[in-house]
Amino acid sequence: MSWFILIIAGIFEAAFAFCLGKAKLHTGTPATVWYIGFLICLAISMVLLVKATQQLPIGTAYAVWTGIGAVGSVIFGIFAFQEPVTFWRIFFLTTLIGSIVGLKGVS
Repeated sequence: MSWFILIIAGIFEAAFAFCLGKAKLHTGTPATVWYIGFLICLAISMVLLVKATQQLPIGTAYAVWTGIGAVGSVIFGIFAFQEPVTFWRIFFLTTLIGSIVGLKGVS
């Protein structure tokens, strides 16, 4: 169950990065709404990370949490913000995913 909680926490980490990206594109009330979304996602992500680390080693949990957030942020960037899709971005994204899976495998 702790791994599931950690995965959800990582997804919310990517979501708060997405909210920051959207807020950057807006001003006024729409930007404020995205910043509020950022704070909500940040809080949920942190609470779930704390919950997951009650059962998982902190080093592994933190590395997996940031890895999931990084992968999710890149995917959001590609699809929502039209960031470039290059061979090297996909290559290193794939190696990051492999590292996350590897950490779970050895924990």
